[in-house]
Amino acid sequence: MRYDLTTLPLTTLLAAIIKAEDMLARLDERVLRHAVADGFRERGHFFDAAGALWVGGELVHVEDLVLHDARMDARTPTHELTIAHAVLRVRRRLWSAEPSWGLEAAGLAALRGDIGEAKDVIQLRPPPLGEPNDGQEDGGDDFGVDFAEIDAILARSDKILNGGVPDARPETIDDPLALVRDEDWDEGERLESWRALIREADLLPPVLGAAVLFDAWERIEPLRRQHWLGGLLVSAYLRSRGKVTSHLFCLNVGLKSVRHERRRASDRTTRLLAFLDAMALSADSGLKELDRLSLAKLQMELRLKDRRSNSSLPEVIDIVLSRPIVSAKMIARHVGVTPRGALNLVADLGLREMTGRGRYRGWGVL
Repeated sequence: MRYDLTTLPLTTLLAAIIKAEDMLARLDERVLRHAVADGFRERGHFFDAAGALWVGGELVHVEDLVLHDARMDARTPTHELTIAHAVLRVRRRLWSAEPSWGLEAAGLAALRGDIGEAKDVIQLRPPPLGEPNDGQEDGGDDFGVDFAEIDAILARSDKILNGGVPDARPETIDDPLALVRDEDWDEGERLESWRALIREADLLPPVLGAAVLFDAWERIEPLRRQHWLGGLLVSAYLRSRGKVTSHLFCLNVGLKSVRHERRRASDRTTRLLAFLDAMALSADSGLKELDRLSLAKLQMELRLKDRRSNSSLPEVIDIVLSRPIVSAKMIARHVGVTPRGALNLVADLGLREMTGRGRYRGWGVL
């Protein structure tokens, strides 16, 4: 599982490295000082989460992900949609944490669900036979154990719904058939092999170091059930190197535009070039997204002329710029009006209807 960095073809990669470095620097500088930076960051979480599933061979519609995140699903969530929402939550946690947190052992363990805070760990298993039962006599009331299990499940569910990452409790996992984790696939050892490359990648230019780490993740395959985590960790690495500090880079948006044959080629140079091109494409897509959001914000703010000072339209503009798509219920909950009032606000702003459906309607900025 050793990844060799001694034979990198720097001469071949130089042009792609310069282009990617330049594009990422331009995007970071614009987002840092842009008026719609907050909306750009939040929209990026949704687009990158859907892109992560697309790169993995699954299709998740961004509008379904937005509604699922708002707990307003239009249909029963699919398995792929649940995974995409997990990607979304991890991206938010990486952005809210310190830049290098996700690359550290404790951060990786938390993202994998291997550890949790000690105060949150609740023992769900009943005590083994023969152990004292806290002074209770045999045949006592067992409802306390049952209610403790229910409370633990409710607390865990509430944490997930509020955007947190659940804390796993390895001592409660009973997997004698290795249905959850493969005993022959040592994820801990593979993760340590990948983390050992970070110190070597730090000696390279930031984008080349990120490319090497992503390629190493694809080769080593540390996590089978969370393979999508590699792209998010590489984005966190770019942030920890100070290359992209204004947002968490949307790497999967660019990877979608690179052909599968290049991303999974047998030749390492081809794979590294594909990844560097993906970073440049993602940065270019981000610059265009900023232009669209800036123009949309300007057009919507023109409709605020001669409005009363306590108008709800500015709040509607904020949520429209922070989501790829919004529904009347989302606007109503965010602004604090009725669904009918939300429709009136949408009409006042002249938003574009994006779904084309009669039963369910959504508006957004293209």
